Amino acid sequence: MSRLKERYRKEVIPDLMKLYGYKNIMETPRLEKLVLNIGLGEAIQNAKALEAAESDLVAISGQHPVITRSKKSIAAFKLRTGMPIGLKVTLRGERMYDFFDKLMNAVLPRMREFQGVPTGAFDGRGNYTLGLREQIIFPEVDYDKIDKVRGLEVSVITTAKTDEEGRHLLELLGMPLSKD
Repeated sequence: MSRLKERYRKEVIPDLMKLYGYKNIMETPRLEKLVLNIGLGEAIQNAKALEAAESDLVAISGQHPVITRSKKSIAAFKLRTGMPIGLKVTLRGERMYDFFDKLMNAVLPRMREFQGVPTGAFDGRGNYTLGLREQIIFPEVDYDKIDKVRGLEVSVITTAKTDEEGRHLLELLGMPLSKD
């Protein structure tokens, strides 16, 4: 069992139950899944961009990504329905906990002038989305082999019903939220 899952069971659940007065362990908010997403607008002109981003995402997540395709045509961007415009990976279970642990303890501290992640990125239902400017902050990505620095979006989907519950869950799990 991963370090983070162990901590969740031993420390986070009792704290959340006491804080919100839950009567049952199953009521406490928990991580449901993590979705990693790379938007590739440049894939319209450059087909190789998809392959390069795919190899980066495989290295980061340890899982093969799914190609996301456009839902409608936009003439101004030379985009047609069904064209590949991104990649995404959904992590659940043990891989999710391992990745989240790595994100908080190895990746985020490597960012320049890191002051914590912004607290305003909750969606109103307890889910949190974090945008990273560059994929090279992950230790698995070889700096010499990347063709272009790309952004990455990490969505943390929880079973929390409110942003406050979601924020407390992430804080107790060790997410470095900024004090703004």
